[in-house]
Amino acid sequence: MVNFPKCQKCKEGDLVPLSDFGSQGAAIYFKAWACTNPDCGFNIKIRNGDLYVDEPITNGALHSPRIR
Repeated sequence: MVNFPKCQKCKEGDLVPLSDFGSQGAAIYFKAWACTNPDCGFNIKIRNGDLYVDEPITNGALHSPRIR
């Protein structure tokens, strides 16, 4: 079992790593960390070399995949 760090904002959820794919299709590991407590919503992300904290979280069900 993996032990993730506790969220320092809410102290209830765990911070879990999220990965993504770059514009050229290469995997980007640990691009973001997000709290597992849905009432908290704390997140930290790296985008284009900049660090973003507590960006709004949207429902991914409404996302349309990009056509390549």
